Amino acid sequence: MEERIEYEQLPVIALRGLVAFPHATMHFEAGREKSLRAIEKSMKADQRVLLLPQHSVLDNDPDFDALNAVGTVAQIKQIVRVPGEAARLLVTGLNRARVVAALKTEPYLCARIATLPDEPLNVGPKLEAMMRTAYRLFEEYMEVSQRPLHEEMLRMLASKDPGEVSDITAQAASFRFEDKLQLLNQTHPGKRLFRCNHLMNHELDILSIEEEMQDKAQESMNKDQRDYYLREQMKAIRQELGEEDDDADDYDEKIKALHLPAESEEKLLKEVRRLRKQPFGSSEASVIRNYLDVALELPWNESTKERLNVEQARKLLDQDHFGLQQVKTRILEFLAVRQMAPENRGQILCLVGPPGVGKTSIASSIAACLNRKLARISLGGVHDEAEIRGHRKTYIGAMPGRILAALTQVKSNNPLILFDEIDKLGSDYRGDPSAALLEVLDPEQNSAFRDNFLELPFDLSRCMFITTANTDDTIPRPLLDRMEVIHLDSYTDEEKVMIAKNHLLPKQKERHGLKKSQLRVPDSTLREIIACYTRESGVRRLEQELAKICRRADMELLEHPETSRITVTSANLEKYLGVRRFLPDRLPEEDPVGLVNGLAWTSVGGEMLEVECNVVEGTGKLELTGNLGKVMQESVQAAMSFIRSRAKSLGIAEDFYKTKDIHVHFPEGAVPKDGPSAGVTVCTALVSALTGAKVRRDVAMTGEISIRGRVLPIGGLKEKTMAALRHGIKTVIIPEENRKDLEEIDQTVRKALNFVTVRTADTVLETALRFPQPDAPLVVTADPKNLPLATPPIPRKRKPDIRQ
Repeated sequence: MEERIEYEQLPVIALRGLVAFPHATMHFEAGREKSLRAIEKSMKADQRVLLLPQHSVLDNDPDFDALNAVGTVAQIKQIVRVPGEAARLLVTGLNRARVVAALKTEPYLCARIATLPDEPLNVGPKLEAMMRTAYRLFEEYMEVSQRPLHEEMLRMLASKDPGEVSDITAQAASFRFEDKLQLLNQTHPGKRLFRCNHLMNHELDILSIEEEMQDKAQESMNKDQRDYYLREQMKAIRQELGEEDDDADDYDEKIKALHLPAESEEKLLKEVRRLRKQPFGSSEASVIRNYLDVALELPWNESTKERLNVEQARKLLDQDHFGLQQVKTRILEFLAVRQMAPENRGQILCLVGPPGVGKTSIASSIAACLNRKLARISLGGVHDEAEIRGHRKTYIGAMPGRILAALTQVKSNNPLILFDEIDKLGSDYRGDPSAALLEVLDPEQNSAFRDNFLELPFDLSRCMFITTANTDDTIPRPLLDRMEVIHLDSYTDEEKVMIAKNHLLPKQKERHGLKKSQLRVPDSTLREIIACYTRESGVRRLEQELAKICRRADMELLEHPETSRITVTSANLEKYLGVRRFLPDRLPEEDPVGLVNGLAWTSVGGEMLEVECNVVEGTGKLELTGNLGKVMQESVQAAMSFIRSRAKSLGIAEDFYKTKDIHVHFPEGAVPKDGPSAGVTVCTALVSALTGAKVRRDVAMTGEISIRGRVLPIGGLKEKTMAALRHGIKTVIIPEENRKDLEEIDQTVRKALNFVTVRTADTVLETALRFPQPDAPLVVTADPKNLPLATPPIPRKRKPDIRQ
C-alpha cells in the first residue's frame, strides 16, 4: 500500500554552500532580502520553511532553476538579529520535500511542495552491520575531530532508524558540498547509509593524514617560534602530497619558452633548482625570485619591425626639423646602408652642438623614421659605473644597470638608445662610467654585453646608439674614437625665423588654446624678438618668449571679449615681453684708435669680442685685464714680440717697450676668456694705439698670431661669422687656412660679408688700419673655392691645434 503524498505551500530559503538534513539541527545566517522576507512570512504562519541548496555559491539572486529540486522542510527554533540587516537562525530539519511548482519569486521565493518519505527497507543482517559500522565510524570521527557531542548526536547513537542515522551523520561530518547533495537527494535509507559510511571512511583517512603531518611538524617545532612551525607545516603538506613549488614550475616553462642560448638557459634553470631547495620565506629565495623576474622581463626575442624607406624618412625629417642638413644626410645614408645590407652593424653617432639646436629632438625623429622605440638615458652627473653595468645581485636592493632597465621599459631588443649629455659624465672612487660605455658602444663587443646583475650575455648589436654632447673636449678619447661625430652648428637669424614661424609658434598656439587667426606675429617681429630678447645658438629661449606672448594673448582675449585678433608688432612688443634685454649693436660713428672688433666662439654660439688698448708714458709695463686665461695672455706676449720686430717699419719708436706703459683690456671682465684666436685682434689694437692709426669700425677679425707674424687657423668660424653679421660688420679677416671652412658657412652670411684671407699680420694691419697702404688688400666676395692667395704661402713644419 503506497504512502500518501502530502502537498502544501511554503516559503523557500536558498542555502549558499550549505545542505540541511532532516532530524538534524543547524545554525546559519540569512542576509539576502528574499531570505529575510521568507523568514517573516514563515514566522507569521507555522514557522516552517523549505531550505533548498543552490548549485552555485556565486549566484546572489538564484531562481528555482538554480536551486536543487529536493530540500528539507525545517522548523525555525530561534532568530537572532546580527549587525548589517542579517539574521542568525537555529533550525531543525523535519522531512524531505520536492518542489512541485514555483509559485512566486518576489518579494520572496514560494513553492508548492510534496513530501518525500523514505522508501521501504527490508531489515536484515546486512542492514544491522551497516548500522554498527555507522556508530563506530561516527564515534571515531568525533574523537579525532575533538568535537563535543550534541543532543541530536546522542539521539543518533540511540536511534535504530538507518535514515535518521545517515542524516545526522551527514549533517555533523565535514563532507564536500556535492557529496552532501547526493545524500540529500537519496530517498532509500539503506543506500544513503552505505554511501554515508563510505564518505566517513574517506574523511577519517584524511583526518589521520592531517594528524600525522601535524605530528611530524610538531617534532621539529621550536616552542618560541610560531612562524617556524607554520613553515614546517606547509613543507610537510607539500611533501605528503608530492607537490612541487608552483613558482618554480612557472619559471621552468617561461625559461624554456624563450629558447635562449644554451649558456643562458642553463644558468637560469640552475637558479630555479636553487629556488626549490630554499625554505619557504627565506631571504635567499626572495633574491633568486627577483633575479629570475628581472631576467624573464627582458625582451630577449621581442623586437619592432624596422622601416627602411629613405624617401619617407626624408619627408619626416624635413617636416620635424628645419636645416640640420648634415645630420639628415648622415641618417639617410645610414638607412640606405641598412636597406642594402640589413646585417651590417650601424655606426654610433655623436651629435655635438650648443644647447637648443635640436640634438635630442632629432633623435626622437630618427626613432620615428626607423619605427624603433626610443630609450633615453640621461648621463648628466652620472659618476658610478654601476649605473651602466648594474650591481651584483648579492647586494641588498641590487638592480640592473640603466641600459637593461631601458630595454625592459620599452619592451624591445632593437630600440634607438639615446645617451644624452655624454660629455657630462663624471668619475670617482666608485668607478668610471665612461669606461663601462666602451663595451656598449663598440659594435665588435656589444653583442655579448654582460650586466653585473644579470651575469648573462645580452645582445645589444641590434640596438642603434646615438649620443649627444655640447662639446667633445670632455669626452674621453677612447670613447670618442668609437663614435662618428656630427657637429650641429648654431642657427642663423633667418633659420630661427623659419623655425619659429613653421614650428615653434604653431606649437605654442596649440598649447595655449589659440586659433591660428587669433594671434599674428609677423616675420619682422620675430626678427626683433631674436635680436632684442634672445642671445643663443639654439631656439630654446626663443620658444619661451613665444610662449610668453601666447600667455599674454590669452589674458587679453579673456579680458576684452570684443577683441578677435591680436597682432604683435615692434611698437607693442614691449607690452608682451617687457623691456628689450639686448639693444641692437651699433658701430661707432667714427673709426676709433686702439679699439678693434674681434670674434670669439662660445658654447652658445659666436660673440663679438672687443679689444681695447691704451698707451701712456711710463716705464715699460704691460698690464692685461678682462679675466684672461693663460693661452690668451701668451697671445698678447706673442703680438708684442712681433710688433717689436717690426717697430721701425711701422713707425714706432724702437724703445717703446721701455718708455711706454701699455694696458690691454677685454670688456665684460666677469666672463672668463681664453684661447689663441684673438692674437691678430690684440696685435692690431697695439699697433693702432702706438701709431695713432685709426681702425676701420666695419672690420672684424679672428686668427692666432705667431711671434714671426704668421696668422694661424682657428675653429668655430661659422659661429663667429654669424656674430659679425649680427653686429653690422661688413668685412671679416680670417686665416688663409680657414678658406676651406667657408663652404660650411650659410649662404645668407656669405653674401652679406666680405672675407679677407690672410697669411701674415702685415696684411691684417694693411686691411684694418687707416694709413697709407702699398698694396690693396684682397677682398673676397666670390666663391671661396676660387679665392686667390693674399700673400705667398709660408712653409709650415707642423699643423697647429685649430681649436680655440
